[in-house]
Amino acid sequence: MGADSGDSGGSVLRFRKRRSGRGQRSESADPDEVTMVDRPGGPSGPGLVDRARGAKRRPVIPAWAKSRREFKAAGKGVVTYACHVAAYHAVRTPWYTLRLSLQVPSGVARFMGGSMRWVTDAEGEPLRQDAATREDVADYLKLCRQRDRRVRWRTLVAIAVSVVGPGTALALYVLAPTWLLALSAAVVTMAMGRLGQPADDPVIHRAVEIPKATKLTSDIVLRALGSLGIPAINQAQSKGGEGFIFTAPITRDGPGWLAEGDLPYGVTVTDVVDRRERLASGLRRPLGCVWPEAVPDAHTGRLRLWVGDQDMSQTQQEQWPLVKAGTVDLFKPVEWGTDQRGRWVGVTLMFIAGVIGAIPRMGKTFLLRLLLLIAALDTRAELHTYDLKGTGDLDTVGERVAYRHRAGEEDADIKYAIADLRELQDELRRRAKVIRSLPRDICPESKVTTQLASKRSLGLHPIVVGVDECQVWFEHPKYGAEFKEICTDLVKRGPATGIVLLLATQRPDKDAIPTAISANASARWCLKVMGQVENDMVLGTGAYKRGVRASMFAWGDKGICYFLGEGADARIVRAAFIDAVEADRIALRARALRERAGTLAGHALGEQPEPDSVSTYDLLTDLLAVVPAGKTKLWSEVLISRLAELRPEVYGQWTTEQLTAALKPFGVRTVQVWGTTEDGKGANRRGFKVHDLFKALAQRDGEADAA
Repeated sequence: MGADSGDSGGSVLRFRKRRSGRGQRSESADPDEVTMVDRPGGPSGPGLVDRARGAKRRPVIPAWAKSRREFKAAGKGVVTYACHVAAYHAVRTPWYTLRLSLQVPSGVARFMGGSMRWVTDAEGEPLRQDAATREDVADYLKLCRQRDRRVRWRTLVAIAVSVVGPGTALALYVLAPTWLLALSAAVVTMAMGRLGQPADDPVIHRAVEIPKATKLTSDIVLRALGSLGIPAINQAQSKGGEGFIFTAPITRDGPGWLAEGDLPYGVTVTDVVDRRERLASGLRRPLGCVWPEAVPDAHTGRLRLWVGDQDMSQTQQEQWPLVKAGTVDLFKPVEWGTDQRGRWVGVTLMFIAGVIGAIPRMGKTFLLRLLLLIAALDTRAELHTYDLKGTGDLDTVGERVAYRHRAGEEDADIKYAIADLRELQDELRRRAKVIRSLPRDICPESKVTTQLASKRSLGLHPIVVGVDECQVWFEHPKYGAEFKEICTDLVKRGPATGIVLLLATQRPDKDAIPTAISANASARWCLKVMGQVENDMVLGTGAYKRGVRASMFAWGDKGICYFLGEGADARIVRAAFIDAVEADRIALRARALRERAGTLAGHALGEQPEPDSVSTYDLLTDLLAVVPAGKTKLWSEVLISRLAELRPEVYGQWTTEQLTAALKPFGVRTVQVWGTTEDGKGANRRGFKVHDLFKALAQRDGEADAA
């Protein structure tokens, strides 16, 4: 308080204690008025009807029981198990009989010895000896009296058995039929043989070694979560809490156990996924058995923990349904892999563009080949396959059914591919015009349907392009920019016109998969990658932070990937394993189907592209060839007309928009160009600088100094 204060007393401060609820000061005229935030007696939450309407209903009948395939698979498994056990022991029955017979003397000796020990109460001898050693007379006399009583009545039982037993055996021998004697002898022999077998060498072994998986209990889950080192969980458990609230009972879910619940406030599922190895240690289960994941449409602290009986990569997978027979409609979901629970997962290849990313040797090429085999089993589909690794992994599909196929990255292979993509881009434009011209009642959604694809006269059949090691295209010094431009166009506009582009790479970065392509690919398959950047390049920005991390896969998890598509959250799926031999059989079956349908064409029939289509053009070179000497700028329409005169078969249908889009990857932008029209009037129109064309050509050919 200052020295010149007129009031000798101190200031009075008011403190209002609100026990009924917290409040905040209102901005009204009264400075002392407080607005109550937590009003007592108000509604405590949604009403019963609202909660019942939004409640999550568990299925009355389990999913496996409603699925005919899963029910059939379960029944088949039980029958197969029973037949195997019966056959196993039936074959070994003579050996069992011989071993039991040889062990009868040992069994009789053990029986007699055990009987004598029982009659004399030998099991109580250590207790009596202990009492004598301690010189405890009372305990010793008490134990002796107990022994005398036991021995007396056990001796009577033994005498009765020794009289009745032989008498009964003699009566059976004289009166009983032969089959009963044989049965009795067999029973006695097996009993004595079983009693005489060594403890470490049983006569009968298990026909099936069933994995011993510990039942998942709440104590085990809480112990494992407590071992993760997450402060909020440890703090809750140290105060007597559980640190995890179960929202449903732990249940059996396929070949494993499922637990679901809420983590403490502030702890997310991502925090648990980051510590998956420690979680597996806490559960005392192999890493491939432990799969924590978020619950779709729930808050970020709702954890779903599935713990399998066996490592996912080592579990025997059911045979792919299309291995032996069957065809495909690409407009419908087709099964291609199984989730952690062994349930099949489908994919609809139409209306998508897909990206497959992984480090080497994780099954990327096998997965791409599997998807191409699915496309091959639709006789309407036209396949374009490119193996830029050059090892021939796609030859089983390409040589049998593909319309265009190439293996390798030589100059001839690149020219073949760029010519094919140019044709596909022209085909995309043609299809767009066809779709636009169709009546609304036939094409209501302005995209290809399975009915339209079946009409050959429209030419709207599915086209599936599969490229392994696609980074070779996009990093090519001469055609890389054009590859990127065409593939971006196919990814953006191709799905609606029935063109599907599938790109696979072992270097999922911005150079191997340009951002314009990865951002528009609606289907993603991400096998093991090394870090966050690669993970998000395949699965989308932010996937790593959401806990969708393909970097957690182990080296042994070959063929296991995160699959993002079909309108669902990312799921862990194990692709069906189809080796080269099996793939060739399936491709031969697809070829036979196409031969009967009359749709086999192109490379599969030995046909090669027309020479004109293979002889690639060079846009920049052609532009410089048609630029008049002394000109520094030209209108776009002037360049288009001159290009059409130079190569009418290539540029005859081009527009100024197409020319602008084709030059954009080379860094050539349109500018305002002043010129004179045919009637002599001046005009300002869009065009290009000749210097920019020279610069782009020099940079592409590695002659930047010449620019």
